[in-house]
Amino acid sequence: MSSSTDSSSSRLKRPLLYVMSLAYVFAGVMHFVSPKMFARIVPPQLPRPVFLVYLSGVVEIVLGIGVLFRRTRRLSAWGLIGLLLAVFPANVYMATSGLLPDAVPDDAERLGQAALWARLPLQGVLVLWAWWYTQDD
Repeated sequence: MSSSTDSSSSRLKRPLLYVMSLAYVFAGVMHFVSPKMFARIVPPQLPRPVFLVYLSGVVEIVLGIGVLFRRTRRLSAWGLIGLLLAVFPANVYMATSGLLPDAVPDDAERLGQAALWARLPLQGVLVLWAWWYTQDD
């Protein structure tokens, strides 16, 4: 990689850290605001879906905050990777079962279904984004 690319990515790394942190904290809080919506997408093979929703919400909030601090950043980033891998089956279940959120209007159902499938490879991007913060600065 060229030094100009290294410089560009270095300049982006700090602001993207704040974006990532905010996204996870927001998502975690939403688990408490709308637990039933999240419980719908827990695969039926898993026990106690509401408990799992609350648990994953707490984990998202803690790890989202943890990446902000140099001392806990690497461990929190690895935790986010683990969390992303752990919730991937819920995303697959959501896509394969066609579980669109209630807020999606009927005339946008096809777009909503496409978004559910597009979300699956997006998980890989999110894993790579978190992995970036497991590396030394």
